[in-house]
Amino acid sequence: MVDAHQTFVIVGGGLAGAKAAETLRSEGFTGRVILICDERDHPYERPPLSKGFLTGSQERDSVFVHEPGWYAQADIELHLGQPATHLDRAAKAVTLGDGTRIHYDRLLLATGAEPRRLDIPGTGLAGVHHLRRLAHAERLKGVLTTLGRDNGQLVIAGAGWIGLEVAAAARGYGAEVTIVEPEPTPLHSVLGPELGALFADLHSEHGVRFHFGATLTEITGQDGMVLAALTDDGEEHPCHSVLAAIGAAPRTALAEAAGLDVVDRAAGGGIAVDAALRTSDPDIFATGDAASAPLAFLEGTPARTALPPGARLRVEHWANALNGGPAAARAMLGQDVSYDRVPYFFSDQYDVGLEYSGYAPPGSYDQVLIRGDVGKRQFVAFWLSDGRLLAGMNVNVWDVTEPIQRLIRTGARPDPGALADPSVPLGSLLP
Repeated sequence: MVDAHQTFVIVGGGLAGAKAAETLRSEGFTGRVILICDERDHPYERPPLSKGFLTGSQERDSVFVHEPGWYAQADIELHLGQPATHLDRAAKAVTLGDGTRIHYDRLLLATGAEPRRLDIPGTGLAGVHHLRRLAHAERLKGVLTTLGRDNGQLVIAGAGWIGLEVAAAARGYGAEVTIVEPEPTPLHSVLGPELGALFADLHSEHGVRFHFGATLTEITGQDGMVLAALTDDGEEHPCHSVLAAIGAAPRTALAEAAGLDVVDRAAGGGIAVDAALRTSDPDIFATGDAASAPLAFLEGTPARTALPPGARLRVEHWANALNGGPAAARAMLGQDVSYDRVPYFFSDQYDVGLEYSGYAPPGSYDQVLIRGDVGKRQFVAFWLSDGRLLAGMNVNVWDVTEPIQRLIRTGARPDPGALADPSVPLGSLLP
């Protein structure tokens, strides 16, 4: 039971933490709600950092989850610019960087993730960048503006979503861009070679150069400035700036030090939670990028059997924070929660917008089926195994996410001809 004298503490000032705080109030919780943010900015959403804010189509204020005054109005106690440095489970207390000790009755860890770092010489040079925080995006925006004005060169390590979105933004400013990627196509581990090639063509048409099958080994410079990026095949790429876009790692140090169960980093890492987003401590919950949850929606699918026994899924995308924060808040309030969302993300690059639903890791599917016109970049791609739909991606086709997710969740095996026919409504293929 929850009463007005209880204190709920949320560690993490991103979208998941802010939406959890909002949900606690909207669900009628009248106790103390304390939101701990290690950044000085109010909680904000991260997609604009590599999309609208970076390109200049969105203003800075548009990234924030709530107006700054909302937190006081909702009686949410904010600790900005204060990292949580220690979790004492026995005393049920969190210690902040300034020594403040905060008691909790229930605790939510929404600590997010941090960019993986290049472990090569030269990463301390001023022209080496990462993109995870608003401050990173503000700095990178200035860099891209300068590179575009001076016909400068940007090297991006990694052809994942962040790398490709930044490449599109950089080309919009007029900067020259080279992407170094160890796989044979962009997004190879997410979309496979069939659709990865589409993004190679898209970016090549906009002047981006790719160097596949290689990794960075050194960044050279002089007087603190970047001069070139070297790869393991002996190539040298002259450049003025380097962006490391090689993925993100869950921030689990606080949980690990407190003895909570965590998933091995080789299996994706993250704080282990059950379907209610509860950790191995019944009074501590976790959500967002930092949480690794059961694969309930995948049970019985080829995607599940392609993974090791007991494997969990850690989802880093915006929708997981948007929906996971409220789900965790309701679980903290004692409500019956079973968080089982189909993974979803979106991306914008040049004139291409897309949405992806589902999960189809390499080796889990035996067919990629296309509905629409790939040449015009207006289509829906489906990943199937033995006829069962595992994932779908709509490219410049809209209002189809809901039926795609329902087809995935119901384990549908739609007729291939009907699935590939744009004239057949996807909703009509539900079993």
